[in-house]
Amino acid sequence: MRTSGPALLPIFRSQRQAELLTWLYLRPGSEVTLSDLARRLDTSPGALHAEVERLVRAGLVRDRFEGRNRLLRADTSSRVARPLTEILMVTFGPQVVIAEEFADIAEAGQVVIYGSWARRHAGELGREPADVDVMVIGSPDRDAVYAAAERAEARLGLPVNTTVRSRTAWQQGSDPLVLTAKQDALVVLGGDAA
Repeated sequence: MRTSGPALLPIFRSQRQAELLTWLYLRPGSEVTLSDLARRLDTSPGALHAEVERLVRAGLVRDRFEGRNRLLRADTSSRVARPLTEILMVTFGPQVVIAEEFADIAEAGQVVIYGSWARRHAGELGREPADVDVMVIGSPDRDAVYAAAERAEARLGLPVNTTVRSRTAWQQGSDPLVLTAKQDALVVLGGDAA
């Protein structure tokens, strides 16, 4: 089945290919099994197999076998590794970077990305997002939230607009910004934003 290219940057063959490359290239020192990568990308190993074969043949992904496990990693020796990593960081990187930078914030039960970046990630066509909108749901230390946003901005080269809302405000949905976010595309990072 032929899938369309991702709205975030339609130069990639498919959303799956872009997410596969993002996972590997934004973690260049990591090796992951094909089955673990499939689980992380919410697809089957069979569906991922053809993409991996294509990328190995192109010299973008390295593989090796350890017993029955096929281990994959980014081929950082490729001439295109650096520019590809930069492209992946500015397009698909927000999901990875925001998840990493906000992971250790105590009392942040949920972190969601909404707005233009989340809409492109969900497949809506449009101009390149100029920023990333993040809502932290819970009662975290606000200084820690703003420090995480600054670190994410430095890594992404994009403004990260961060707001904090209580769990009650999120659940009741009476706050205008919460209503806007809930009606938008959401990328949920940690917790369940339902």
